Amino acid sequence: MTPVETRTALAEHTTLRLGGPARRFVVAETTEDLLSAVHAAEDRVLLLGGGSNLVVGDDGFDGTVVKIATRGWRVDGETVEVAAGQNWDEFVAAMVEAGLGGLECLSGIPGSVGATPIQNVGAYGCEVADLLTSVECYDRRTGETGTMSATDLGFAYRTSVLKGTDAGIVLSVRFALRGDGLSAPVRYAELARTLGVELGARVPAADARQAVLTLRRGKGMVLDAADHDTWSAGSFFTNPIVPEAELAPVLARIAEAVDTPVPQYPADGGVKLSAAWLIERAGFRKGHEGPGGRVTLSTKHTLALTNRGDASTADLLALAAEVRDGVRAKFGVTLHPEPLLINCSL
Repeated sequence: MTPVETRTALAEHTTLRLGGPARRFVVAETTEDLLSAVHAAEDRVLLLGGGSNLVVGDDGFDGTVVKIATRGWRVDGETVEVAAGQNWDEFVAAMVEAGLGGLECLSGIPGSVGATPIQNVGAYGCEVADLLTSVECYDRRTGETGTMSATDLGFAYRTSVLKGTDAGIVLSVRFALRGDGLSAPVRYAELARTLGVELGARVPAADARQAVLTLRRGKGMVLDAADHDTWSAGSFFTNPIVPEAELAPVLARIAEAVDTPVPQYPADGGVKLSAAWLIERAGFRKGHEGPGGRVTLSTKHTLALTNRGDASTADLLALAAEVRDGVRAKFGVTLHPEPLLINCSL
């Protein structure tokens, strides 16, 4: 475990490159160090992985930030257990290279493995919940370490029972992969077109990974320090899910405002609408500027809010509020942020 630092700028540890200082900051490279750091903290604790799903306020965090830097994995046939602090895309790349398929559509996603079950990370028709079998988790309330199954985690769209609480600390994650070197069935139309296959087809996992990386780069969703469009938290808003009972009036209001139908997808408890479509039809185009041009919607993807180099968290939240309020005013649909907001609010 590294020595405890004070007043460490959290902007140096988030993909948005935003966030004020942490009162105390420690890096834990082993599970034992991680638990020791949590036990030793006498104040609030913030667990930090890759920093890709966090918006930290300009005042920082008045407590102890523990950066989880555990690494590595163990393969047993088609089952793999991986440390929570392991870089996610490095892990996915290694599994594809080893001929284990299933995770390839989640290529290029920034952050660490331990964060993926918390928000049920998903992209291009695949979710972590599709392949995760269990997590090893430390319960801060009981002081015990135990296994939580996929069912225990209560997965839903971009969430789980672990989201929004620091009571459970993910130590490792187990996945059941495919040993034939082929991808999961292709479920996403854009990806199928890129690969030149029909929906439901399976292709070499390496081919699917490269296609996903190409698509993500085109949207500014693969980290690149030289590209400000990637200085983001990924998709800032989740696609709204409208309950079936409320769908008809919502669609009627949208139809009154625009002459093209909003894309719709099946979802648990209702119908999922495209947040990007709503944002664009509410008048917010790619590159739309927030305060002083210090933040903008990505020039490649309207769902990403980006730091153009000298922004503050307040700037980012002002832009987010403008977009949220504009969509609500035009369509009566409220968008909700996907990243966790730490010492700030929208």
